[in-house]
Amino acid sequence: MFVGESGSTMNFIDLFAGAGGLSEGFIQAGFNPIAHVEMNAMAAATLETRAAYHYMKKHRPLMHWYYEYERGNITRERLFQYIPDEVTKTVINAEMSPGNIADIFKQIDGVMQEDHVNRINIIVGGPPCQAYSLVGRAQSSHMLVPMSEDPRNELYKMYTRFLKKYQPDMFVFENVAGLKTARKGESFKNLQAQLRRVGYVIECHEQNAVDFGVLQNRRRLIIIGWRKGTNYHYPVFEKIQSNALVNDLLSDLPVLERGGQEFAYRVPCAQASKYIKDNQLRTCRDVLTHHVVRDNTPRDVEIYRRTIEAWNNGHQRLKYADLPEELKTHRNQTAFADRFKVVEGDCRSCHTVLAHLSKDGHYFIHPDINQCRSISVREAARLQTFPDSYYFEGNRTSQYVQIGNAVPPIMARRIAEAILKVMENQMKEKNPGGNLCG
Repeated sequence: MFVGESGSTMNFIDLFAGAGGLSEGFIQAGFNPIAHVEMNAMAAATLETRAAYHYMKKHRPLMHWYYEYERGNITRERLFQYIPDEVTKTVINAEMSPGNIADIFKQIDGVMQEDHVNRINIIVGGPPCQAYSLVGRAQSSHMLVPMSEDPRNELYKMYTRFLKKYQPDMFVFENVAGLKTARKGESFKNLQAQLRRVGYVIECHEQNAVDFGVLQNRRRLIIIGWRKGTNYHYPVFEKIQSNALVNDLLSDLPVLERGGQEFAYRVPCAQASKYIKDNQLRTCRDVLTHHVVRDNTPRDVEIYRRTIEAWNNGHQRLKYADLPEELKTHRNQTAFADRFKVVEGDCRSCHTVLAHLSKDGHYFIHPDINQCRSISVREAARLQTFPDSYYFEGNRTSQYVQIGNAVPPIMARRIAEAILKVMENQMKEKNPGGNLCG
């Protein structure tokens, strides 16, 4: 059985797992992953590779092969020759639907049986947020299928099917804040009713990643539920105020030319920022991967330069309408008012990292005017607090999507730690002096 870093055997299932930001936080807090369910093949492959990492970390002599894979010296097939099959069986690459949910249950039951797991303590995850997001709704008029008819609106019903089947003590449902107002509040009302119908008390609060020590303003709706009849509750999250600046996440990474890549750190591990070291985003054995950046047209480079200069001149935001006519490519200047935005390197937090990074990097311009480019895949991962050991499968476009859609692992870990404290305190009251795990 895979065992979390603290030795806990609190078991969880991650639904709509994506690249595993939530899972990573819960694993770091000591929870044991029984299954990750994810429909996207590349994200599922990333989850498998991360499962290999955690297995090899536990079996230290094998870590050599993980680093060799990151360096490109061995194939993925060779890497997985060192991993027992049951490790990757925790990743279920499937779309959740009424037609195949029974098969997913069967696979999870098989993992539980092999690992001698009798119960699931917590379910985490959240369905794709595009159908609920303000950005998604703004784009709805351009879609063939109106947002109101998007089948993803009903995915929460799949989530409740898992709650009914496995009866976890608690669950964490993460989504965009727009869920509360989507379809005039109908989606949120239906979700609450479904969660209560399957036997859970729920509480919902908007949380900002910056309050969890993440250097990013990222507001998300965190719904936490617990089975009726228990004395669990919504955790009190202690606010973590970091004195670090966003540049502390980027300063040890090498300078890149537009369209370039580099896989050697700029400075030794010991010289990385305090924030990097305190949060273990980089260790002295790590291999730098994914520090790859797209090329930019001369027009974009000039706009980037002006955008960075405006920011450096009193934190001003460049407006699209203020560009010279020869640099404009869109007639609708209102819709593209803040199309270009620099990452706030000299501030304690940056704006929200989005999956739109896969389309272009205009909204995520590197703060160094000498580089004058959009951020790399690894820089995006750093902003999301993925450790450098995290390897994202797929092409660059897929990697940006996986990173942009993820819950920052540091935020996830602190949510998990607070939930674990609630669960353990309740178990102590029920079983004073007894074993908390089972």
